[in-house]
Amino acid sequence: MATLSHRKAKDNAPVAPAEKSHEFDPLDKDVASQDDQHPDSEDNESSVAEKPVAAPAGLLVDQPQGTRWRNWWIRGALTWAMLLMFAGIIYLGHVALTIMIFALQLKSFHEVISIAHVRYKENKLPWFRTLNWYFLAVANFYFYGEGFGRYYQQVLYSEEVAFSLVRFHRFISFSLYILGFCAFVLSLKKGYYKFQFIQFGWCHLALLLIVSQSHLIIQNMFNGLVWLLMPSSLVICNDIMAYMFGFFFGRTPLIKLSPKKTWEGFIGAFFSTVVFSLLFSLFLAQFQYFICPVERLMLFDGDGLHCTPNPVFQWTEMPVPGIVQTVVPWLGPSLSYKPFSLHAVIMAMFASLIAPFGGFFASGLKRAFQIKDFDNLIPGHGGVTDRFDCQFIMASFTYVYYHSFVLPYDLHRILLLIAALPLDQQREIQQRLQSMLPA
Repeated sequence: MATLSHRKAKDNAPVAPAEKSHEFDPLDKDVASQDDQHPDSEDNESSVAEKPVAAPAGLLVDQPQGTRWRNWWIRGALTWAMLLMFAGIIYLGHVALTIMIFALQLKSFHEVISIAHVRYKENKLPWFRTLNWYFLAVANFYFYGEGFGRYYQQVLYSEEVAFSLVRFHRFISFSLYILGFCAFVLSLKKGYYKFQFIQFGWCHLALLLIVSQSHLIIQNMFNGLVWLLMPSSLVICNDIMAYMFGFFFGRTPLIKLSPKKTWEGFIGAFFSTVVFSLLFSLFLAQFQYFICPVERLMLFDGDGLHCTPNPVFQWTEMPVPGIVQTVVPWLGPSLSYKPFSLHAVIMAMFASLIAPFGGFFASGLKRAFQIKDFDNLIPGHGGVTDRFDCQFIMASFTYVYYHSFVLPYDLHRILLLIAALPLDQQREIQQRLQSMLPA
C-alpha cells in the first residue's frame, strides 16, 4: 500500500516545466497577454489594438466643423511653409539637396526604429541602439561611397588613401558589415534572444525601406534635377488634391487601413495629378538647370550646368493617323510634343494609382504598433516618415523607369570609367577602338 501511495503521489505531482521556460522571453509574455487583442486575431475582429488608431479616424466630412477647419488651416500653412523651404533648398543646388535628403533619411530611420523600442524600453541590452546606428552608417557608406567617388574623381585619384577607399570600397563595406554582425552575435543575452533577433530583422527592414530608397532619390537627382522634382511634386500634388477632394466631397471610404481616404479624393487626385504633370513637365523642360545631369558637385551651381539636352526634352513631331484626321480635321497631319510630357503622365499615373500603397503600407505598420503617427514633428502631418511614405516607392519607380526607357548613352561617364582604369588597360582600349574604327 505504501508503494502504491507513493506512486500515486508521484503521478499527481506537477509536471516539471519544459526547458524553454528556463529562459525568460519578454515577447512570449507580451504575446500571450495580448493574444485575444492582436490586430490580426481571427477570434477577435474588433480588436482592442486598433482602437487607439481607429478612434480619431473617420471621413473628413463627418468631423466637427471646428476641428475640421482648424486642421485645414494648420495643414495648409505648414504645407506652404515646407514647399517654400523645399524651393529654397533647390535654389542652393545639388549639395544642399543631398544634405536635406540625408537628414530626412536619418530622421525617418530614427522614427521607424523607435516604434519598435517603445514597448521594450525596460530591456537593458548592451550596444542595443548603437548597433542599429552602426548598421545605418555602414549602409550609407556602401550606397554613397561609389556614387560620390565619380563626382570627386580628380581629387580622390590624386590621393593614395582616398583612391584606396574608392578602389576597395565594396570589400571595406563588406568588412564593416561583418564586424557589426559579429558584434551583434556577441551581444546576445540569455533571456532576450527572440527580442534581439526581431530587432535585428527590424533594423535591416528599415535599412531596405529607407536607406536604399534615399539612395535612389539621390541617384535620380544626379541624372538631372527634373528626375527628382517631377516625381516628388507629383506625389505632393496627389496628396494635396486627395485631401482637398476628400475634404469637400469625400463620402465613400477607400480602404480600411486608412479610414480618412475616400474614393472621391482618390479619383479627383488622379485627374488633377495627370493635368499637373503635363503643365509642370513643360515648365521644367525649359531650363538646363533642371534637365542637365550632374558632372561635378558644388553648392551654388545654377550657372554651372550646361549640356546638350536629352531628346526627351526637345519638341518632336508626331504624325496623326488618317482616321483621326477624318474625325478631328483641325488636328492637322502632325502634332508637336515633348516626349518628357508623356513620361511625366506615366509617372503621374503611378503616383496616383500605386504610390499611395506606400502610404497604406505605413498605415498598416502604424496599426500594428498601435500608434497614430510615426512622430509629431510636423503638426497636422505627423513625422518625416508620414510625409515620405509614398515618396520612397515613387523613387524606386523613377529610377527603374529612367534606366529602362530614358537613359541615353553617356559619353562623359564612359570616359570617367576609362580614366579610372590602369594605364595598360587604357592603351588596350585605345588599340581596340583603332581596330574597330574605319581608317
